[in-house]
Amino acid sequence: MRKNNKDYSLSNLNLQTQRVLSGMRPSGRLHLGHYHGVLKNWVKLQHQHECFFFVADWHVLTTHYDNPSIIEQSLWDMVIDWLAAGVNPGSATMFIQSKVPDHAELHLLLSMLTPVSWLERAPTYKEQQDKLANKDLSTYGFLGYPLLQTADILMYKAGAVPVGQDQVPHVEMSREIARRFNHYYGKKPGFEQKAEAAIKKLGKKNAKLYNALRKDFTQEGNEESFDKAHALIEGHASISLGDKERLVGYLDGGGKIILPEPQAMLTPVSKMPGLDGQKMSKSYNNVIEMRESDESIEKKIKRMQTDPARVRLTDPGDPNNCPVWQLHEVYSTVKIKEWVTEGCKSAGIGCLECKGPVIECIKQETTEFRERAKEFEESPDLVKNIISEGTERARVIAKETMQDVRDVMGLSYR
Repeated sequence: MRKNNKDYSLSNLNLQTQRVLSGMRPSGRLHLGHYHGVLKNWVKLQHQHECFFFVADWHVLTTHYDNPSIIEQSLWDMVIDWLAAGVNPGSATMFIQSKVPDHAELHLLLSMLTPVSWLERAPTYKEQQDKLANKDLSTYGFLGYPLLQTADILMYKAGAVPVGQDQVPHVEMSREIARRFNHYYGKKPGFEQKAEAAIKKLGKKNAKLYNALRKDFTQEGNEESFDKAHALIEGHASISLGDKERLVGYLDGGGKIILPEPQAMLTPVSKMPGLDGQKMSKSYNNVIEMRESDESIEKKIKRMQTDPARVRLTDPGDPNNCPVWQLHEVYSTVKIKEWVTEGCKSAGIGCLECKGPVIECIKQETTEFRERAKEFEESPDLVKNIISEGTERARVIAKETMQDVRDVMGLSYR
C-alpha cells in the first residue's frame, strides 16, 4: 500500500526513544583509536538513548577458537577501559554476551530460516578468510558469525546500531533476517481481533482518530495519515510494546512485528592515526593505549618519524608529509596548528619542538583515563558487580524476547 520507501517499522519510532545496542570483541587494553572511534560515541549516546553495550566474547571464538586463554583477562581489561572512558553503568547496560545464553538460542532458531547464501555473501567473509589465511576458518562458527551478530541485535529489539561504514551490510542482513522472520511468524491466528482490542486501549477519542487515519491511508493511500497514525501510536504511553507492534502492523496491513528491523547508525569517522600515520591498530604495532604511562607516551612520540625532507634542523618541511601533523589535527588548537605550519615550512621550529604540544595533550587525556581506571583496577569485584547487574538487566529483556519468539514458532509447550 505504501508508495515510498520510508521505514515505518516499530524500530524506526522516535529516534530519541530508540534502544541502541553495540558490542566489542575483548582484545585486551584499548588504545586511543578505540576511544576516538567508538567509546567517545558511546559516552554521548548513553545520554540520548537506552543503551546496551556488550562484551562479544563468543565472537572471539569465531576466529580464535584455538586460543581461548586470551579471553578472560582481555575482557576485564577492556571493561575497565570502557569505564575509564566514561561509559556509566547508571546510564547504560553493560553485559557479557555468553552470560545471556538466550543469544545462542535465538542464533539457533534464526539459523533455521536463514539461507546459507546470505551468510556467504557477507563482505567480510572472504576478506577475513584472505587476511587470516594461516587459520582454518572453514567452520560454521565463522560462516555464521553475522547471524550471531543478528541475534545480538534482535534480542534487544534495538532500533539503532552504531557502526562504521564497513559494518552497514551486517546491519542490513539483520534487517533482512528480521523481515523474513516476521513474514513467517508475524501473522498469528486471531491477529486482527488482538489488533482491534489494542485499538480500544487507545481510549475512545484516540481509537476513533486511529481508525479514521487508518481508513484514509488504506483506502486513499494518504501518507500524511499514516505518519499521523504512527505518531499517535508512538506517543501513547499507556499501551504495551506488544500492542504498539500490533497497531503498527495493522496500520500497514501486515502482521505483528515480533523482531523489529534495526537501523544502522553511522558513527563519526575516527581521525585517530597511529604512530606511523596509518590507522591506529594493534596489528600495525603503532598504538598508544588509553592507560599508557606518560614516560612511554613521550618516548613513543619522540621516536615518531617526521617529514623525510627535514634531514637537518634548517631544512623546511611540509606538515602534510608528517605523521605527527595528523596527531595535531586531532589534538591541537587552531593557534597551535598555525604555529606548527609556519614553523615547519620556514624551518623556524625543530621536529622535537613540534611534537611537544601533542605529547602534552595526549598525556593529559591518558592521565584522566588512568585516574578514572584506578578505582576499578584496585576493586575488581566492583567491575564484576557492574557487569553482573548489567547482565541481569539484559537477561530480563532477553527472556521476554525469547518468549515472544518461542510463542510464534510453536515452541511454548504448556
